[in-house]
Amino acid sequence: MIRSKATTFFIHAAGWLVFLGFPLLFMNRTQQSSAGTYAVLFSPYYWLFCLTYIFMFYLNAWYLVPKFVFRKRYLWYGIIVLLLSGCVYFLQPFDNLLLHNLIKGNKPVATTAPNPQPIGPQITPTGIDSSAPDQQNMPFGPLPHEDLRMQDPSLKPTNRIIFIHQSGNIDMVGLFIFIIVMGLSVAIATVQKWQLTEQMVTRAEAEKAHAELSFLKAQINPHFLFNTLNNIYALSVTNSEHTSESIMKLSNIMRYVTDEVTEDFVLLQNEIDCINDYIDLQRLRLGKKTKLDFEVSGKIDNQKIPPLILMTFIENVFKYGVSKHQPSVIDICLRVNGNQMLFICKNTIFEKRPATERKGIGIANNRQRLQHIYPNKHRLDISVADGNYIVELEINA
Repeated sequence: MIRSKATTFFIHAAGWLVFLGFPLLFMNRTQQSSAGTYAVLFSPYYWLFCLTYIFMFYLNAWYLVPKFVFRKRYLWYGIIVLLLSGCVYFLQPFDNLLLHNLIKGNKPVATTAPNPQPIGPQITPTGIDSSAPDQQNMPFGPLPHEDLRMQDPSLKPTNRIIFIHQSGNIDMVGLFIFIIVMGLSVAIATVQKWQLTEQMVTRAEAEKAHAELSFLKAQINPHFLFNTLNNIYALSVTNSEHTSESIMKLSNIMRYVTDEVTEDFVLLQNEIDCINDYIDLQRLRLGKKTKLDFEVSGKIDNQKIPPLILMTFIENVFKYGVSKHQPSVIDICLRVNGNQMLFICKNTIFEKRPATERKGIGIANNRQRLQHIYPNKHRLDISVADGNYIVELEINA
């Protein structure tokens, strides 16, 4: 946020420096004098020109557009813009800047006559001298500087008062600059509004995704624990000697679930340890008709995955792929290659438990979690082939 504000500040500063420099360059070329730039810079009409448009730019961008345009109060906005254009028409910032500074710069040209003669009847100590030439009788009319001063009293030298010159012409350049400034301020305000809206939407989507992941994990954990407790209950009813070992395995699993599942990612090795405990816990209830194979290959360092993302599929393997009366095969394979992981689990399908009856929430939740965490970076294929239910999950972190 601070970085964005600093970037915006520098963009505005650079833009206004360019805007402030244009009048100086224009006047300097017109006056053809090295001292002209400093004269324009300290001219009150230069700052009247610059501050007028700067004020209107930020008034429009920070107040008028948010208050009227974004609230769809277009009529009031149009009236206010017309009033502002009337202010520009009255102030005539460009014409005043051009007129006052060009006259000062060209004053030597206006007084090129070496000894200008008095024009018209002159008052002398002895009376009225009518021998002086009259302006009407002069072949070329009055001198240029006298004509300008007679037509426009504002050209009389003054150092303290800013006189707003009002000519009969419309300051078209000033109005054109006004239109450009107002258009740019509307565009900038609209872009800032769009960026703010995009940030709010992104933040809302992130919060929604986080809430959905928390809810999904809250659904998975009780689902997993309830099934495991049912297995231990079955062992206790039969007074199995493996009951205490099962409780220890369950304690390890619960410690993992309560301590690490709260994180968005956990170490892959911790997830594998939890799977080992779960499989060992399931072996206690498996009969001789079930063949179980669990294989992990590849170098496991500090890779991380979402917690319980593999456990859901393994849980379904033991839930639907085990039979006490028919032979069954369970194959679980995990291959790790750097940041790539391939997980495959396969189990036998029994006629009384078709694959279409798997209506648990685990797989559906896993799909949503993978879409949130690994968009376009994972592949989840669930298929049925040769009487086996096969799950293939590939993750490219």
